Amino acid sequence: MRQGTLLCFGVIFASALGVCFGASPASAQQSRAKSTPGSPGIISGLVKDASGVPQLGATVELLAETPGIIVTRQLLTNTQGLFKAGNLQPGPYTVRVTLAGFLPALEKHIQITSNLTTVVRIELESLYASIEQLRRAPTNAPVESDDWKWVLRSTSGLRPVLQWHEQDTEDSSSVVADTGRARQLGRIEITGGARRPGSVSNIDSSPGTAFAYDERIDRDNHVVFAGQVSYDDESPAGGLAAMWLPTGSLQNGPRSTMVLREAKIGPDGPIFRGVRLEQSGTLNFGDNSFLRVGGEYVLVGAGSSAWNLRPRINWESRITPNWYVDAMYVSLPADVAYNDNTVSDLIEGDSPTILATALNQLDSFPALLWHNRKPVLENGRHEELAVERKLGGGRSLFQIAAFHDDNSHVALFGKGNDLPGGEYFQDFYSKGFAYDGGSSVSWGARAALRERISDDLELTTIYAFSGALVPVTTPEGPLREVLRTLPRQSASVKLSGRVPVTHTRLTAGYKWINGTALSRVDPYGESVYDVNPYLHVGVRQPLPWTILGRWEANAECDNLLAQGYVSMAMNDGQILLVPAFRSFRGGLSLQF
Repeated sequence: MRQGTLLCFGVIFASALGVCFGASPASAQQSRAKSTPGSPGIISGLVKDASGVPQLGATVELLAETPGIIVTRQLLTNTQGLFKAGNLQPGPYTVRVTLAGFLPALEKHIQITSNLTTVVRIELESLYASIEQLRRAPTNAPVESDDWKWVLRSTSGLRPVLQWHEQDTEDSSSVVADTGRARQLGRIEITGGARRPGSVSNIDSSPGTAFAYDERIDRDNHVVFAGQVSYDDESPAGGLAAMWLPTGSLQNGPRSTMVLREAKIGPDGPIFRGVRLEQSGTLNFGDNSFLRVGGEYVLVGAGSSAWNLRPRINWESRITPNWYVDAMYVSLPADVAYNDNTVSDLIEGDSPTILATALNQLDSFPALLWHNRKPVLENGRHEELAVERKLGGGRSLFQIAAFHDDNSHVALFGKGNDLPGGEYFQDFYSKGFAYDGGSSVSWGARAALRERISDDLELTTIYAFSGALVPVTTPEGPLREVLRTLPRQSASVKLSGRVPVTHTRLTAGYKWINGTALSRVDPYGESVYDVNPYLHVGVRQPLPWTILGRWEANAECDNLLAQGYVSMAMNDGQILLVPAFRSFRGGLSLQF
């Protein structure tokens, strides 16, 4: 009865957030990329049908998306299918095209930039396009070229590309917005290994298969489905996720997510069940500031249940063209993707893919712990004030941040046998366990530099100091009674690159910590910059196979040298505590 009441409350909460944010999609990244307002811009475009024939007499409407700017233009295409409008204030616009005999076309978040001409190519589909799609033979779309000079991110289906045409004699250049880029519809992964060994809340180490499929409702509206199932006979597990993107954009528009997960803990153990409901959105405030707001409701249990609400809010503001200030409040552990955060936006990193993001939702539950024989969830809050400075024409970003971490339940991981079930949550497959280390409060700071040395090589260096849980004496009772939060320093370096000929993507990083630490030092910074304690190596290799789609082999190894392990003698036996397991995860993936 209690679980049903909590689940209903979570559904109502997520629905209310969806109403709040679903009606106000904003182009957050575009507001950062805007030129100084005042100088007008130009838009020019070509309207054609699916066969490439220019369309005469199509009605083109231009609608400004920037609050406070009321601009509505109506144009007609000429005999060559072309249209053009000038004297437009910089900012995002919506272009709507209608023509008798064709389905209406709507392109959102097209950026008009000062002293530049934005060129759009719009393809109209006939009223019988749905039937024609069913009859059309599948094609292998060419991979998007890597020769573009600079990509200005907007929605996932529309990526304006800025090219400086040196042969032009006019003062303005052009922004080409190609709306016809092929989109990956599905992804299948066959993998083995766990990202978080010892946590029953997350995908275990047994071999499994995961899939994701992007279902387009209309031109921008998408629903992405994902699922995962493991093959272990004694500890089967699986999960399903659905992610709704009303504007087709991960970064800018609202996003609603629902995740269900179930796993059996051993042949005679309980069944873990989890539900996660998440809603997020972005609100724009003028040309230089925007607010990312979101939250999630998590309900998990194995016999008895635990739940919590996990809000997050992030205010980002541009002070000058190269200086930015961010203030944030997020719940820990932070569900932050490496290529979908403020730092990645400012350095113009690769856009997060929708399919990969949907698959990651399956492995995003906080760890389930025991505390005095009652289930609790890994939980805390992180408050941060950061200043960023762009360097080297936008190819480098330097960040200084001060933060405060307040954890009510810190998840510690380790290995041991025959431990008391009321305190240690044992993972049947890996023989690891999760333990509630209690509360931990600390202040910290971070200085980080992320630099794109070339188009194929990137360097990240980080120095941070913060608090971590450390054992101060030999325990005679519960382990958490001898844990204290002590200051720790860390230094990290990471290299990410791509081999030009083979297109192999390599990642190697090392994070040094100046002493024993059972919990993570600056866990939020680890998520943002994608670094892990000690030595981490990752390889992604495209394969020459073309059957069904694009194949890729991948392998990741965390804490390759098995550093940071702490052995402790308990009344219940010997245990081994680790801030990060030495673990391996690898397999094959197919994109089509």
